[in-house]
Amino acid sequence: MKANLSSQISLSRVSKRLYCPDDVFEQSRVTRLEQLPVTIYESSRLGALAVAEYIASQIRLRQQQFKPYVVSLAPGRSTGDIYAELVRKHREEGLSFRNVVFFDLYEYYPLTDNRLGNHAQLKTQLLDHVDIPPENIHTIPWNLRKEDIMSFCYDYERLIAEAGGIDFQLLGIGRCGNIAFNEPGSSLNSLTRLVLLDNNSKEDAKVMFGSVDQVPVSAITMGIDTIMQAKEVMLVAWGEHKSAIVRQAMEQHYDVACPASVLQLHKNVRCMLDLGAAARLTRIATPWVVTSCEWDDQLVRRAVVWLCRQTGKPILKLTNKDYNDHGLSELITRFESAYNCNIKVFNDLQHTITGWPGGKPNADDSNRPERAKPYPKDVLIFSPHPDDDVISMGGTFARLIKQGHNVHVAYETSGCIAVCDDEVIRFLDFLKGYHQLGLLSDSDVPAKYDEYMHFFRDVKVGDQDTREVLDLKALIRRGEATAACRHMGLPTEHIHFLNLPFYETGSIKKGPLTEADCTIVRQLLEQIQPHEMFVAGDLADPHGTHRVCLDAVLAALDQLRHTDAWERWLKDCRIWMYRGAWMEWEVDLIEMAVPMSPEELRFKRNTILKHQSQMESAPFMGNDERLFWQRAEDRNHATAELYAQLGLANYEAIEAFVQYRMK
Repeated sequence: MKANLSSQISLSRVSKRLYCPDDVFEQSRVTRLEQLPVTIYESSRLGALAVAEYIASQIRLRQQQFKPYVVSLAPGRSTGDIYAELVRKHREEGLSFRNVVFFDLYEYYPLTDNRLGNHAQLKTQLLDHVDIPPENIHTIPWNLRKEDIMSFCYDYERLIAEAGGIDFQLLGIGRCGNIAFNEPGSSLNSLTRLVLLDNNSKEDAKVMFGSVDQVPVSAITMGIDTIMQAKEVMLVAWGEHKSAIVRQAMEQHYDVACPASVLQLHKNVRCMLDLGAAARLTRIATPWVVTSCEWDDQLVRRAVVWLCRQTGKPILKLTNKDYNDHGLSELITRFESAYNCNIKVFNDLQHTITGWPGGKPNADDSNRPERAKPYPKDVLIFSPHPDDDVISMGGTFARLIKQGHNVHVAYETSGCIAVCDDEVIRFLDFLKGYHQLGLLSDSDVPAKYDEYMHFFRDVKVGDQDTREVLDLKALIRRGEATAACRHMGLPTEHIHFLNLPFYETGSIKKGPLTEADCTIVRQLLEQIQPHEMFVAGDLADPHGTHRVCLDAVLAALDQLRHTDAWERWLKDCRIWMYRGAWMEWEVDLIEMAVPMSPEELRFKRNTILKHQSQMESAPFMGNDERLFWQRAEDRNHATAELYAQLGLANYEAIEAFVQYRMK
């Protein structure tokens, strides 16, 4: 089973010479705006393997020299695969950590439960699985007395100095450019100290703690000067959600507003990125600024849209001078005039717009995104959680049903961990009241009610729900999804709840994608044999549920491609990718744009509102304070506005899709 096919999707639009130049001259040219040495990998997996191999080589080198190797490591999702590979090397290749000396980078303070701290993560990911001597592990205590904090910080700096200083410092980068908990405005001279967490840091941590209210108010962290004294620093970043802050840290000069940019002053630093995190670097996003380009239709479209934004003009008003003044003279040479280039891109974008996402029957489909035949189509929508379908493509979903297609929806996970306890209590109160009215005779109801209420009263942060409680939460999500589909007009027999096993761990940390997940998806595909599919194509978070769900579908398709299913139905199946509540496809990638009227947008909003548990109290709203329906509407409005600014029709809202082509 190929479990990471989603990592290859971005390669279709990035020339390898941009992230892996052929020679030092091209390397110098494409990286000339980058203030830090950057290495870009095709996927986060390849990047993690490279980082782990480097750390292992340094450990072995120090062993040969009979020297300790002093490291400070960052926890979190960005580094998880690195530690997993180091553990594998220890178990399968005999890599010993007996000469490694470890120092915590930071720790939340105060903690009421040390299972939720930074050091607990590192123990789970690495330290408990290798042979590093306990006396070589230096931690930041989670339960220090307040009066002891200053003396501890002083002693911690002394211990680092006595160990000979940090040989290797591994860092992630926060969304505000923070390294460790050195947030914007931190002093260059700062050492290990207590810092108060700002709202952004609390938002980032609430996934671990359950809610912002449960996140500690402060942390003890190594300072910028402590980090800068390390002999070698390596910063890693994976995923598109890091791309904006990565560009700021890598291409703008040092600024206290972006603490990671201070690494520009370090003499031995490297930044390891995947293509997602590197997406906004100049050489990837706008390569014509730094080098000549290998032009294809997609890159031409991206350049012209960029030029429209630079000049504030719609496509058809761009002139030869505009192209020449902004470094795009290659396009004038290629198309002979601005006019020809403008018409080409305008028509390409015009042809992405369709009010018939399943194809318009009995119509010329030569310039339409979707085929006219067959009609009606069997359509299958995959939704990672029980609400992503309506949030991300609710207008298109409704349009497909209204236009007579045979639509099915498959909810890949139960979504059970994204339901607050209060939601369960609300339903339990209803059930108890129903029983008290004499409408339910089951004598177990009061006892079960008391059992669950005692559980919720005694549960602590970090405790996992019981299987019964998780099943109740899954039932709530299932009921909401069914109500939303009923509002759409979808028959209940066309709703499929897959409950993929990788998700059902009962905790935020999910299991790996396995053949069991793939088999469930493959069986549904064979059952429906769709003519058209929609899948969540979120690539921003390489470790998120959306990404794993996408990999499950792609793995199943890859397996079916090597069977008779290819000739029977799969080769004629059109696959469209949509994005979630946070980001939309870049306009140069959009291949189908489905417009919505004000009435259709209102209908979509009302459908999203059927998911009551995902309103204000939802545990995983992310860093955006807007509710999901607000995010969806703002995103759909923005896409429509961009099309209008480019000189195309001015719609109320647009949902956008990119085609996935099986290789």
